[in-house]
Amino acid sequence: MRVITGTARGRRLITLEGTDTRPTTDRVKEALFSIIQFEIEGRRVLDLFAGSGQLGIEALSRGAKSAVFVDSSKKSAEVVRKNLATTGFSESAAVVCGDSIAFLKSRSEKFDIAFLDPPYSTGLLQKALAALTPVMNKSGVIICEAPNSEELPVSAGEFVLQKRYRYGKVGLAVYRAAESEEGL
Repeated sequence: MRVITGTARGRRLITLEGTDTRPTTDRVKEALFSIIQFEIEGRRVLDLFAGSGQLGIEALSRGAKSAVFVDSSKKSAEVVRKNLATTGFSESAAVVCGDSIAFLKSRSEKFDIAFLDPPYSTGLLQKALAALTPVMNKSGVIICEAPNSEELPVSAGEFVLQKRYRYGKVGLAVYRAAESEEGL
């Protein structure tokens, strides 16, 4: 797994061994960043259920101002820290090892872009969406990775499901605030 483009282009990222994590495939990652390519520069990013941190690191490589990585696994948090050191983004990032929902409920700072890639079909995605919207800027975007078969809410707070993209058995769901969606 590598950073696709930007200042850290080509840097190899490590991931946890075993089946506890499921890194986003290059095809899906490229598609995701194609969707938001003009919205990254100078933005604050949240990588929830971070795993290896590849999505937040890709955003930093493409010009995001800062990123917060949250994962409940100590091993995942350590992998994210190593990947940030490898790519040179440690100063622009914070790594939180803890429960994602508790993290969201305890925050007041706002994010512009949020990536949600929780364990599939556990209900965590729906819970995280509900808890996430209060810490999102109204001009922000939420991108979720989930199996195509998983039912996703049509709205979460002021954010509505703008579009679903399918890539084999998994897909991306893009949420934007209702007012920002009207301007598209």
